[in-house]
Amino acid sequence: MPMGCEFPKIQTFETALSAADFESTVELTNFPAVFRGCASDWDAYSKWNPFNSGLDYLEERAGSVEVEAMLSRTAPIFNGDIRSHERVSLPFSDFIRFCKQHISDKGNGSGVDAKSADLYHIPEDYRPGQIYLAQFPILNDEKEEKVQLKILRQDIQTPKLLGEKSLSSINFWMNSAQARSSTHYDPHHNLLCVVSGRKKVVLWPPSASPSLYPMPIYGEASNHSSVGLENPNLSDYPRAEHSLKQSQEVTLNAGDAVFIPEGWFHQVDSDELTVAVNFWWQSNIMFNMHEHMDSYYLRRITRRLIDREMSLLVSKPSSTDLRHLSEHIDQSHIEMAEGGNDNLGNESNKKGLSTLHEKASLHDLDPCASQALHELISLVHDHVNAVNTSKGLQHTSPSCSEGEKSKFLVNASSCLEDDPVAHLLWNLEASRLRDVLLAMARYFPRTLEALILHMLSPIAAEVLTQKFDEIDQQSGEEDRNQFFREFYGAFDDEAAAMDIILSRKESFAFQAFKSVLDKYLGVNIASPTINI
Repeated sequence: MPMGCEFPKIQTFETALSAADFESTVELTNFPAVFRGCASDWDAYSKWNPFNSGLDYLEERAGSVEVEAMLSRTAPIFNGDIRSHERVSLPFSDFIRFCKQHISDKGNGSGVDAKSADLYHIPEDYRPGQIYLAQFPILNDEKEEKVQLKILRQDIQTPKLLGEKSLSSINFWMNSAQARSSTHYDPHHNLLCVVSGRKKVVLWPPSASPSLYPMPIYGEASNHSSVGLENPNLSDYPRAEHSLKQSQEVTLNAGDAVFIPEGWFHQVDSDELTVAVNFWWQSNIMFNMHEHMDSYYLRRITRRLIDREMSLLVSKPSSTDLRHLSEHIDQSHIEMAEGGNDNLGNESNKKGLSTLHEKASLHDLDPCASQALHELISLVHDHVNAVNTSKGLQHTSPSCSEGEKSKFLVNASSCLEDDPVAHLLWNLEASRLRDVLLAMARYFPRTLEALILHMLSPIAAEVLTQKFDEIDQQSGEEDRNQFFREFYGAFDDEAAAMDIILSRKESFAFQAFKSVLDKYLGVNIASPTINI
């Protein structure tokens, strides 16, 4: 869904769903949902509560297990980028002790004791709140030998709504003090269950990626956002202004769960001494996406994103009024730009253009088409004069040779509002534009040639070809063929004119492609930086 479109509110289920209902009404929609009391019947719900002897129970059950904890100097924020945190191995019993120490030292800011810091290479200035046991496996279908906390598996049950799904992993999460995981997405479907404590989860759909500035796709933290949720630097990340508008927040108390579909960005804030378990499994989409089709899917999805980006760039301006650059241009001004009526007649005869078509006379154009014609001619005329003046050249015809093309500077803007030619073309109905272009081809062919060869920007070329498509749809075969025959017949080199239009249209698509790489893959191909 494009940026700015609103999703429905995340649904909350107060009673358990069957596996069939979950799959059909929730999972297949790829939309989050909250399930109240999903884990309230687990043994872990009563036995793991840190404020009700849960720490002693966990230490007794798994105290000797060697675990790996995250250390962060930016706590309470824990970033997925490995550059922002360290991992340290220690017995689970010592992590439990840090949690107990946090309870006893709450509010006085005491650090980890020196003995533990020396033993586990933990800097003494790390507080217990900067130690987070995150994503530690209780079950892993690929690395069974590394599942040290599998002894806790008997205290939890796979929720009935997951049915017989083949789980990729079950993970244990526990923080001693308040913690926040940085905004990221996972490549699996996720059911996050809070066993004790509370979590607030902010969620964004994958389509919100542009406002979240994902890390480069080739990086180690490619599934993480590079911008913080609170007080983002809008000068560096201007699109982040829209991020909160695209998000929804849910609160999970002990026993609650949230389904986070693959690809959905989420930021998780955990209260102190919160314990959670999550279940990951592969989506049906990924399961059925066979490797030999990857290149096709990549091209197909990329093309769809490019088309969407082009539609955003060529969107209806806020004002539909034409830019009145020359509201009162008299006929003598137009004739002077073309060298007079006699020259125009000679040009038309030389090109062999038909004058028997409907609205053959300039006076037959309706006021809107007539004004647009005048403005296009004025734009070309003023542009030629400006170029010649800046170059210190004598006034010449709008037509020029190949060697002189560099004198005509094409507007490189990708914004419709900033491009007067594109703006004018966009605001004309296809039928009126057809009449305007036919009039230019018959009476002002050199101006039309200058307009297309030297003033047609990439975005104007995109607008023009879109209008050509509309003309195709609105015209019969005979009229359509005659229009394009007369339009391209106005050029000395018809193939060159067609090549210019298509090349600049492709240039506009390339601009959209670069924007797609930036917004969705975090890649800037204009100025890549690689640290070696």
